[in-house]
Amino acid sequence: MTSAILTHGLTKDYGSGHGVFDLDLEIAEGEVFGFLGPNGAGKTTTIRLLMGVIHPSAGTATVFGLDCDRDSVAVKREVGYLPGDLPQFGGMRGSEVVAYLGGMRGGIDAARVKELAERLELDLGRRFREYSRGNKQKLGLVLAFMHRPRLLILDEPTGGLDPLNQQTFHRMVGEATAAGSTVFLSSHVLSEVEETCSRVGIIRDGRLVSDMTMDKVHELRFHEVVIEFGGEVPEAAVRAAAGVEDVAVEGTRLTCTVHGRFDALIAAISGHTVVDMVSKEPSLESIFLSYYSK
Repeated sequence: MTSAILTHGLTKDYGSGHGVFDLDLEIAEGEVFGFLGPNGAGKTTTIRLLMGVIHPSAGTATVFGLDCDRDSVAVKREVGYLPGDLPQFGGMRGSEVVAYLGGMRGGIDAARVKELAERLELDLGRRFREYSRGNKQKLGLVLAFMHRPRLLILDEPTGGLDPLNQQTFHRMVGEATAAGSTVFLSSHVLSEVEETCSRVGIIRDGRLVSDMTMDKVHELRFHEVVIEFGGEVPEAAVRAAAGVEDVAVEGTRLTCTVHGRFDALIAAISGHTVVDMVSKEPSLESIFLSYYSK
């Protein structure tokens, strides 16, 4: 089976350590891949290389076997693309933008466009310059999804969307993959891809530092625990417990971080009076930042 996206040593060197370096990625057809990293890490540069908007300094990238640099026009026929910054369409109405870009593709399915606009609560009768940031993002999503592409390449797709529209977007991604499409989604917010992605790549300073399944991401979870004791605090025993870190004691209250199972912590506090115990699981963003900082 031809890979939806395949890169070998893909490099775009802007100098001074900026760009993308030696990127090796393989994304199978039907996969939903989350490309994660903070702003400036190289996510948008990678996407522009895949779309043939910029030329690589070295290495190769293909989409369904088509060279992204040499066959960029053919690649664009297969892709629904949402850039990080939409072009400025000025006084054109939303419907005119759809018709203009749809015409380049050989026509549009008016019923499909109407359905997407209604789901996203987008008024296509208004002029582009009158749109809020969120409505501009909705228009970008309509343009990306309207032709049911084999591959969706989405750069920070939920920027400016309210929580309800974010949920609509997640459902749209699920429907697209159920129909056989592949999704490459960049983000700097890990929770954004939690509901949709099966695999995650983390990019740091232009280099891929990790490629893991979402199951592996969830294995990185840890818990922040607060225990209130009714008497003596077994600080030494807790500090010695396997998987327990960041132990702090204030009066009869002990706080710590538990990685993995709780067995060792429970054994350490056994025999002591516990008045209250709270375990809090941090957000995936916190886990990502903890992992990324290493």
